[in-house]
Amino acid sequence: MGAGTIQKSGGGSRRGRGRGRARPMAEINVTPFVDVMLVLLIVFMVAAPLLTVGVPVQLPETAAEALPTEQEEPLSITLTADGRVLLMDNETESENLIGQLEAIAAERASRKVYVRADGSIPYAQVVQVMGALNAAGFADIGLVTDAGGPRLDGSDG
Repeated sequence: MGAGTIQKSGGGSRRGRGRGRARPMAEINVTPFVDVMLVLLIVFMVAAPLLTVGVPVQLPETAAEALPTEQEEPLSITLTADGRVLLMDNETESENLIGQLEAIAAERASRKVYVRADGSIPYAQVVQVMGALNAAGFADIGLVTDAGGPRLDGSDG
């Protein structure tokens, strides 16, 4: 006779073939990946509010929409209720503000600056700071407010 194959007991059924050896699994188990992503999501949701500028200011509320985000961290000037002027997180004197802004303008690609002013300070003080910003070369000025404030028609936002 010729050469042939020896079959195991059980006839020609395929069910018994390969029971003793382990075959590689062809599926990817995504459960650990999903678990890690959910943990990271929770961590970032908790940490994101802590990353804002940490100077306490009572911002006025308006019905305006939020501005789109940018790649470079925008320059921020804060005017507090007690009359302090903060450039980012550093307190500065009003007289030195234009000089510091001109030095910063030479280093930055973006001319965007955000003014955060306490709602209780006089409007004239906010306008003076905006004039200093304009004199230093910052023409793109955004006023930071809290959303959800009253509208001009008298309804709440």
